[in-house]
Amino acid sequence: MEDIIQVKYALDTFYFLVCGALVMWMAAGFAMLEAGLVRSKNTTEILTKNIALYAIACTMYLLCGYTIMYGGSEGGFLPDAWFGNGISDASVEEVLASNGDIYYSGSSDFFFQVVFVATAMSIVSGAVAERMKLWAFLAFAVVMTGVIYPLQGMWKWGGGFLDAAGFSDFAGSGVVHMCGAAAALAGVLLLGARKGKYGVSGQVNAIPGANLPLATLGTFILWMGWFGFNGGSELMVSNIEEANATAQVFVNTNAAASGGLIAALLVARILFGKADLTMALNGALAGLVAITAEPLTPGPMAATLIGAVGGVIVVFSILALDKIKIDDPVGAISVHGVVGFWGLMAVPLTNTDATFGAQIYGAAIIFAWVFGASLVVWSILKVVMGIRVTEEEEYEGVDLSECGMEAYPEFTNK
Repeated sequence: MEDIIQVKYALDTFYFLVCGALVMWMAAGFAMLEAGLVRSKNTTEILTKNIALYAIACTMYLLCGYTIMYGGSEGGFLPDAWFGNGISDASVEEVLASNGDIYYSGSSDFFFQVVFVATAMSIVSGAVAERMKLWAFLAFAVVMTGVIYPLQGMWKWGGGFLDAAGFSDFAGSGVVHMCGAAAALAGVLLLGARKGKYGVSGQVNAIPGANLPLATLGTFILWMGWFGFNGGSELMVSNIEEANATAQVFVNTNAAASGGLIAALLVARILFGKADLTMALNGALAGLVAITAEPLTPGPMAATLIGAVGGVIVVFSILALDKIKIDDPVGAISVHGVVGFWGLMAVPLTNTDATFGAQIYGAAIIFAWVFGASLVVWSILKVVMGIRVTEEEEYEGVDLSECGMEAYPEFTNK
């Protein structure tokens, strides 16, 4: 019996770590997606943002974020402690004495959670691309990953008051994706649109990305990483029931992404008369975001439909935000925010333990906290150091002004 407990502990720990590595790989997906959807003159800066924010997220979550997120009382609002990494691995004796109730190491849990923080922050970088100061963005990342994200994470995944209220969010349509989108929206509203994006008479001027093959590669990487994102949130795989559940999560995740892409592609064809690749890519991501709140209880066809609704929503959301002159170069607010809300609302459709009232309550609390706190932080940064580059720097590209180098010098220097 003791040997079985130890093997199951080792297996679940290993599975947790592998899923965490897949989620970490999503950082590369965000970097490639965003680098492909911005103009060539802004590529180096967006890549710098993405790799730097990952390092900042890991450091801040180690310093205080993990303690905040998992250091509160059951049903609580504030953590019992604010600093300290809180990582502890059970001894062999403790694992055996638990009779299998301790089924993975504390370090594997920290690793899995820390890569989620980086995912939330990556959502922000694309929305504010091409006109935000690099160091203002990184300063915001410190607060976002150290305090803003962990606190609302504690309210649900740390056993806080949202969890006690019955709010359901399996892998983070709200806690991760809507959270990142709310922070992005606050920054975009203060930042303003890129020069030339909107005309005086209300027309929307397309600003194409420089590298659609790179954006497509980024989407495939994110799609792959999402299996760790949702699959790892099952937390264990060492018995028949959990193994079957994990497989179901993988199937549903893939089905929702497929449904989202097909739906977005068809809607774009109807609206524009062409197959719009960028809408198709965002449709796949929308399907993934939509199913993240509950990837276990739907059947594969239901998951496909949930993803398809997300794919339809994201096309109209992107168009609507442009109508009201909210400039989001990669569609992050629509994909992660608007569709994240849809994902939360879809949970009660297949999970009888969830209610629409609890889902709306949780979504409202997360949005209000993250948007409000982010707006305060962005406003302080705007006053203290400024958040937007000069008009000349924006015209020349932030690669040179912020990083002193270009991603494609042999092309841009001609």
